Amino acid sequence: MKVISKNKKAFFDYEIIEKFVAGVVLQGHEVKSIKAGHVSLDGAYVFVKPGEAILRNAIVPPWTHANRTSLAGYEPARDRGLLLTKKQINLIVGKRKEIRAIVVPLAIGTEKNLVKLEIGLARPLRKYDKKNRRKERDEKLAVQRKKKTVETRW
Repeated sequence: MKVISKNKKAFFDYEIIEKFVAGVVLQGHEVKSIKAGHVSLDGAYVFVKPGEAILRNAIVPPWTHANRTSLAGYEPARDRGLLLTKKQINLIVGKRKEIRAIVVPLAIGTEKNLVKLEIGLARPLRKYDKKNRRKERDEKLAVQRKKKTVETRW
């Protein structure tokens, strides 16, 4: 999948347990807008209940070259249906209850000219977990910087 937009905050705030790829029900001008890179997953979430999955609060502004009369009453943050099989939906609902996880959108992109959404079962991280992750990342960067300076001297 060629990623167009990523939800970076989801990777920082949650521990991703399992990932799924779903199709998204869109209008024509929304597809063109997403392919142009005009989409925001910040604050978006996935509402899953038996039988259906819905993407909420994902902002897709109207395509700039779309006919203005056809855009009357268009809402950029409207609910959009997700295309998953019944088996996948039941698996997500079951695991969500079993491990007390939530479903978050991770990335949106194109695959064979279709718009796909990567969603993940995730568990929220605690503050000290986030702090430890940040500390480990900073230590790795410091080690890489030292290696780089030592290699350039010789």
